[in-house]
Amino acid sequence: MSTDTTASVSTHILDTSIGRPAEGVAITLAARSGSDAQWVALGGSATDADGRCKDLPALPEGTTHVRLDFETETYFSKKQAEAQQDAPRVRDSGAFFPEVAITFAVKPGEHYHVPLLLNPFGYSVYRGS
Repeated sequence: MSTDTTASVSTHILDTSIGRPAEGVAITLAARSGSDAQWVALGGSATDADGRCKDLPALPEGTTHVRLDFETETYFSKKQAEAQQDAPRVRDSGAFFPEVAITFAVKPGEHYHVPLLLNPFGYSVYRGS
């Protein structure tokens, strides 16, 4: 939850290759207070069955930039194994992007919902509501 002195962040992931939420994707959150400051890892979580990550850590006061790191390689490896179990002849090259890192600027008092639209060979991200 954002306050007058802090921003807040939420995210979710939709796997556009199957038209469903991406469950079990590990996400880490880092923040910094200024463009020249060092990144500070704040913690992380994983997406639930709805593709949402509802328990990301709160941002510290003074945060100006946030980075979300999505561990996509493990997710797509699992999906590939499931597909091969159902149809052994299916060949997929896995994830072209083994991770996705999204960095964005924040202002105190604002909430930033950052959805990730993901498929094995591309992704898109935007500021949602």
